[in-house]
Amino acid sequence: MRLLGNICWFIFGGFVSGLAWVLSGILWCLTIVGIPYGIQCFKFALLSFCPFGKEVEYGGGAVSFLVNVIWFLVNGWWMALGNFLIGCVWCLTIVGISFGTQFFKIAALSLRPFGAYIVRV
Repeated sequence: MRLLGNICWFIFGGFVSGLAWVLSGILWCLTIVGIPYGIQCFKFALLSFCPFGKEVEYGGGAVSFLVNVIWFLVNGWWMALGNFLIGCVWCLTIVGISFGTQFFKIAALSLRPFGAYIVRV
């Protein structure tokens, strides 16, 4: 079921969502200071391309908080807003609720990616 969900997800929105993470990672990696941000973007691009069967767990401490504040101000709010709005559109239909919840998961990740890690379910 995960394979079918990931294939449908990739076709109906996952490609665009993952591409946003990749583009963000490329832009962050243009500077030396932004390389840790870019690496994090590339990690979560893989989740965004195929999120079914994976969960995000949050941890971290004060350093993660400070880095997430910078992330939120520069990049996080617009990525979270985009994923949230697309998730709301998907949730308008009964069939799209599972896709909508995946977009909500990625929107939450867009707000605070540092200190988060991916766990296979």
